[in-house]
Amino acid sequence: MSKTIIVSNRLPVKITEKDGAYALAPSEGGLATGLGSIYRGGNNVWIGWPGLEVTAPKDQEQIAGELATMNLKAVYLTQEEINNYYEGFSNETLWPVFHYMPTYARYEQGYWDCYYRVNEKFRDVILETAEPGDVIWIHDYQLLLLPGMIRTAMPDISIGFFLHIPFPSFELFRLIPWRAELLDGMLGADLLGFHTFDDSRHFINAVTRLLPINASSNVLMVNDRAVIAETFPMGIDYERYGNMVRNDDVQQQLSQLKDNFQGMQMILSIDRLDYSKGILQRLQAYDLFLQLHPEYAEKVVLYMIVVPSRDTVPQYKDLRDEIDKQVGGINARFRTINWHPVHYFYRSFPIETLSALYNYAHICLVSPMRDGMNLVSKEYVASRTHNNGVLILSEMAGASRELIDALIVNPNNIGAITRAIEEALVMPQPEQYRRMKQMRQVVAKFNIAHWVKLFMTRLQEVKQIQQSMLARRLSTDLQQQVQRQYRNAEKRVIFLDYDGTLVGFTPNIDQASPDQELYQLLKQLTSNPKNEVVMISGRKHETLSQWLGHLKLDLIAEHGAWSRKQGGRWKKIPGLTDQWKQDIYPTLDTYTDRTPGSFIEEKSYSLAWHYRKVEEGLGELRANELMNTLRYYTNDKGLQVLPGDKVIEIKNVEINKGRAALSWLQDHQYDFIMAIGDDHTDEDIFKALSEDAISIKVGSQVSAARYYLRNFQEVRQFLAGLV
Repeated sequence: MSKTIIVSNRLPVKITEKDGAYALAPSEGGLATGLGSIYRGGNNVWIGWPGLEVTAPKDQEQIAGELATMNLKAVYLTQEEINNYYEGFSNETLWPVFHYMPTYARYEQGYWDCYYRVNEKFRDVILETAEPGDVIWIHDYQLLLLPGMIRTAMPDISIGFFLHIPFPSFELFRLIPWRAELLDGMLGADLLGFHTFDDSRHFINAVTRLLPINASSNVLMVNDRAVIAETFPMGIDYERYGNMVRNDDVQQQLSQLKDNFQGMQMILSIDRLDYSKGILQRLQAYDLFLQLHPEYAEKVVLYMIVVPSRDTVPQYKDLRDEIDKQVGGINARFRTINWHPVHYFYRSFPIETLSALYNYAHICLVSPMRDGMNLVSKEYVASRTHNNGVLILSEMAGASRELIDALIVNPNNIGAITRAIEEALVMPQPEQYRRMKQMRQVVAKFNIAHWVKLFMTRLQEVKQIQQSMLARRLSTDLQQQVQRQYRNAEKRVIFLDYDGTLVGFTPNIDQASPDQELYQLLKQLTSNPKNEVVMISGRKHETLSQWLGHLKLDLIAEHGAWSRKQGGRWKKIPGLTDQWKQDIYPTLDTYTDRTPGSFIEEKSYSLAWHYRKVEEGLGELRANELMNTLRYYTNDKGLQVLPGDKVIEIKNVEINKGRAALSWLQDHQYDFIMAIGDDHTDEDIFKALSEDAISIKVGSQVSAARYYLRNFQEVRQFLAGLV
């Protein structure tokens, strides 16, 4: 039986030590609730750090025994590792950069070294447990290197990864000195989950610009393995928050709140102490609101809970001091004998108290500077069983993409938050009802169980996609099969593309002339009287004559515009025109001026815009722009726009490698037909040939061809095997 292994930095337990004995209690986090259905079942297991330093082997044994009964397994960290891996790299390097606060980031080599070591420690514990066929789901930014480490040890295992915080735009991500290693680690996963579409797009952008990996929409090809980046907005346990209001303890606290705040409207704010949460801006907005609307004195109260976090770190300590100062300032200036404008608590509260507050508060104010999702907003909505109340939500929180009926604000715009508070206070009940009802439907449907199910189902699908692609790799067995067919045949024709298929890629197109090894291989192929070898290329016919004219080859140049039997003269397709070039050339010229390193190649009946020398990223960007522009021009001119490998080609519709190959084959009977190519244009040949022909795509497995090889070196080895 295969099992599911969940991995996160922390285990879903609270461990307390008293007189040398350890007591364990399950923790109440949203993730623990959602994944409970998985890790508690069968022989599944959750691996993570138990939350405190345990050094004595006998204590580790005692804890391990108790954890095993809960399907949990510990990774033990030393205090030094906790300081450098968790407090250091995770929270002082990754957290600020990923939350768009790069000025707070520290890039210490010692932090990185420890982060790497701890990820290895997690890997070793997983490898003790993991077996082929298992599914591993890794969570969050503390373990970015782990998917890659496991992939190296177990190449075929199924790995999912979910990032619970934002993924920054490329311009910020590139600041991290170890950016390529982090991406390589993440790409060990088969499926990468993010809260929002922006996060997944930023990730794909970072990968394609920092690593030599191509993306087609949200699919990245990593060493012949399709890796998919998708959006899975995380939910909460909707039923739990909805039903909690019936709890006696909650009811009691609710009646206390009603007694204490009679006749006042409550604005609720709940956050962990962090500079990404926008707490100071929220206080400034409330301050401004009280200045502009003195009539709300004694009628409104801000109930603000800040949960302690990392307050020994200087910037967190400064933030706490600044919050204390601002709250003190507001209360000192506006309070009356009966009224405190801000009720401020610097501590955590049990879920029953939070539920009572969610139920009582007329407004919930959630205005983070950046937040992966922000579940407080969803918890508030789930608790509003009467469909009333107003949610003010920052557009920088992932939840704002789903809760579109909230009052959405820019957290940097103090005036906008102030106006939103006023709008919320005077919002009529029917309007509150309309907005809240729709938000509650969203939160109810996209709950935590739905999120887990969606992710796990998609992970299975990705594995199936990978399997279906792997079948076409031209393995040693398949190569031997082709060799047998080749040996048994009496009359053979072999179509070979040139660039990317027989030679590698060079920045200068004129430097790709054949080397001695290739000449030797082609001579061996053509020396067999049973073989007819056809070189079918997009190159100019003059170039092909110069490089290959002396060999016993048939040549087809410029994708089929020109053809030549061995030893004969060049012939062109009748009825072709090149009048259209004068209309298209100026457009290509403009793009060449705007794109340093690009150049235009003019052939008899086509134009090619090359961007092989252009800076990575810029070339692809301009190529996409140019394609869109050209489609508009070429629609009514009988032209075709073809994207190739670092090139865009415009040619007459009549010119087509598939047609050229078919016209070559007519009037002849062959018992072995093979075509090898690497480009978009070669797909025309693969589609044109009969099903029993051997078609081989080079470099990518997304193709109409039956098989694929990785690169031109493999093609040469394969052909050498035939001769």
